[in-house]
Parts: sequence; structure tokens; C-alpha cells
Amino acid sequence: MAALTQAAVGAEAPAARPRRRGGLVPFLLLAPALLWLVVFFVVPTISLASQSLQTGDIDNGYTLTWHFATYADAMSRYWPQFLRSIIYAASATLGTLLLGYPLAWFIAHRAGRWKNLLLVLVVAPFFTNFLIRTLAWQIILTDNGPVTGFFRATGLTNVLQAIGLTDNNSLLGSQFAVTCGLIYNFLPFMVLPLYTILERLDTRLLDAAGDLYADGWNTFWKVIWPLSLPGVVSGTLLTFIPAAGDYINSKLLGNTQTVMIGQVIDAQFLRVLDYPIAAALSFILMAAIIILVAGYVRAAGTEELV
Repeated sequence: MAALTQAAVGAEAPAARPRRRGGLVPFLLLAPALLWLVVFFVVPTISLASQSLQTGDIDNGYTLTWHFATYADAMSRYWPQFLRSIIYAASATLGTLLLGYPLAWFIAHRAGRWKNLLLVLVVAPFFTNFLIRTLAWQIILTDNGPVTGFFRATGLTNVLQAIGLTDNNSLLGSQFAVTCGLIYNFLPFMVLPLYTILERLDTRLLDAAGDLYADGWNTFWKVIWPLSLPGVVSGTLLTFIPAAGDYINSKLLGNTQTVMIGQVIDAQFLRVLDYPIAAALSFILMAAIIILVAGYVRAAGTEELV
């Protein structure tokens, strides 16, 4: 009887937990990425922060003196370039959204057997150097080219001049040219996230909207647009962030009145050799982008991110 009782108790006792194995495996898998981030992001960021608080010159060297006034000096001197960069980046982001949304929708639901070819054409510019792509726009917008000729013949140059996008009848060396360059170079960053979302859209929802007597606009605004917001949020972030720090387009397609903050930072680092100012401008730009992106993501909702 005692033996049976002991056996019953043993049967009711929970089985011993298997020994946990591989507890370090996730950390080992993350180690290369973490090492990469530390070496190529954290260390340079700390070095840049230190440099922004130094004083001295290129001949006598720089010393860390915690000179926070450098930030105030940088903003007082270059706030127009900061504001211009944000405006240009926002304009380019809006332009890529207006162009990329219908393109992504067409590829996802109307391209048929040409879908893969159109996706390759969207990505194809990435196979060409960023600098070369921007230089090509100098040829496209040259004063003797067909694009400028068409704009002059139709009076569009006068319209652009009236709204301040050009200073004369020339398209090159203007705000219009810089914005066009930004839109072209960053358009794939908008199209691909939008395509990913729109391609997964259940078209039966559109049929249901039609059965409920919704017209085309209401179907788009009440059904398609809300469901595509994850792609919109991702695309706008992928476009706005690099566009705000771009300096190639403003340098090659603009003039002295279209200088962006990236161009200023480049000049301070490589020509003026004022490293503290350049580092401070870099940190201010980084902080401005983080604040704007955080506010945008908070307004859109983090659940909207792909």
C-alpha cells in the first residue's frame, strides 16, 4: 500500500524541466550587428559630439572645452539653410507621394504580366551612381534642351517664376530643378513601400464599397487610403530623412539661393575646415530630423509602420 501511494505521488509530481540550452545563441547572433553599430555609429557619433564642443584651429589643434556656444553660433548663421532643407525635403516627399502612389497602384493591380518589368524599371536607377543620375538632370534641364523649350513655349516658366520656383526663364539653377532632382532620386523609396502594401490589398473590399454605392473618390478615401497608410508612413520616412540631408542636388542643380544645410556642412568640413561648426550643424540636423520624425510617427501611429 505504501509503495502504491509513493508511486501515485511520484506520478502526480511535475516532470523535471528540461535543461535550457542555447541561452547565449540570440546574443551571439546579435553580436556582429551590435559590433557594427558600435564601431560605425556609436563611436563616430560620440567623436562628432566631442568635436562640436571643442575650440581651436586647424594649425594648433582642437581642445575639448565644452563650448556649447558653438551650437547657438551655428544656428544664428545658418538657420535659413536649415529651414530651406526642411522645406525642400517636405516638398520632395509630397512630390514623390503624388507621383509614386498612382504608379504603385498601377503596378500592383493593373500591370498584369508587365508587373516585374515595371518593378525593375523603378529600381533600375539604383544601378547608376547617385552623382551621375543628378548630373543627367543638368542635361535634361539645360537652357537649350527640349524640356526648357517646352516650358518656355507653354508659358510654364512664367508661372514658375511667379510662384518663386525660378528666378528667370532658365530651369537649371533654380528651386524647381533642385526639387525635381530630389523627387527623381528618392522616388523609388516611396514607390516600393507603397507597392508592398497595395499589392496585398484585398480587392474584394473595393467591390463591397461599390455594392454600398460608394463612388470612386469615397472608395479611395474610406477604403484604399486607410489601408495603405503603413506604406505611406514608411515611404515618407524613407524619402524625407535622406532628402533633408542631401547636398548633391542643391549643389549641381541649384544656385547660391538654394543652398541646403548638407552643402554647408560639406563646405565647413572640407573647405572652411571649421570642424566644431560642422559637427554642431550635423548634430542640430540630426536632432531636428529625430524630432520631426518622432512627431510624425506619433501622429500617424506606430502601428502604421510596415
